[in-house]
Amino acid sequence: MKERGGPVRAPRTRVQRRPVHGVLLLDKPLGLSSNDALQKAKWLLRAEKAGHTGTLDPLATGVLPLCFGAATKFSQLHLDADKTYETTVRLGVTTTTADAEGEVLRERPVACTPGQVVEVLDRFMGPIAQVPPMHSALKKDGKALYAYARQGQTVERAARHVVIHDLDLLDMQLQGDAPALRLRVRCSKGTYIRTLGEDIAEALGCGGHLTALRRVVTGPFDIAQCVTLDALIAMAEPEREALMLPTQALLADHAAVTLAAEDAGRFLSGLRRRGTWPDAERVAVFGAEPAALLGTAHAKAGELIPSRLLSPPEIQQILESQP
Repeated sequence: MKERGGPVRAPRTRVQRRPVHGVLLLDKPLGLSSNDALQKAKWLLRAEKAGHTGTLDPLATGVLPLCFGAATKFSQLHLDADKTYETTVRLGVTTTTADAEGEVLRERPVACTPGQVVEVLDRFMGPIAQVPPMHSALKKDGKALYAYARQGQTVERAARHVVIHDLDLLDMQLQGDAPALRLRVRCSKGTYIRTLGEDIAEALGCGGHLTALRRVVTGPFDIAQCVTLDALIAMAEPEREALMLPTQALLADHAAVTLAAEDAGRFLSGLRRRGTWPDAERVAVFGAEPAALLGTAHAKAGELIPSRLLSPPEIQQILESQP
């Protein structure tokens, strides 16, 4: 008798997860969501716990710090960091999403001069107000704006105040079939580069949309430090582990305080410590023996007040993983 049913499938191999602590700097590829990139890296490292420090659009590439284990406790701190992007703004064509994924809304001739481009860019330097795009993850009444946009709805959005620290013109092509500007932008948190590009193009009288976006710096992390997903896949596990930065890499802007054994133990219990520390909003606290990150705190009036603490098992796992 002929057997029925499909082909016999080999059983799926279950990945044995393990505690992994630290930061991996990924060069996120085009077309992949930040969460998909995170899950692939988490699988490759067999990590138990992972998170990222703020998303990049699928159409954006570049620096995406991925946090593992104890580092996830401090990932929110990095959301406040300044970012630097390189982007290409196609002039003369506006789209529904302000990028190349959207449908064309309008086409206009590009009649601006190089002098007008420089003058307009100067206008966008410093503090500016931006209306968040409808195609964004920002929420209104508990629902992401892009969900409204997909239903053809436009909702009221309050303008947000951001700061453009630097706006450099890398290249300019005002003639031909695809006039465009290439820009390098250093900006505060919460800046929408798609909106910035669209607003600049509108100020030039021709409109425009983004065709490329690459994050090259976020906080203390530079694109030159990053590894691509393809390179990570090709590596053996020890090579992947060697790329991990310690958790304290997220705390580069924190003052450092080191505590002796007794004070370290009490601090880890959540107790305030008294000392001669100057007032500081952000403090990274370390133990002396063994030398290890204990957590973060703030110092005020001679007291060290705990904020986020590592657990004793996390500290022990980090110490055991060090060569």
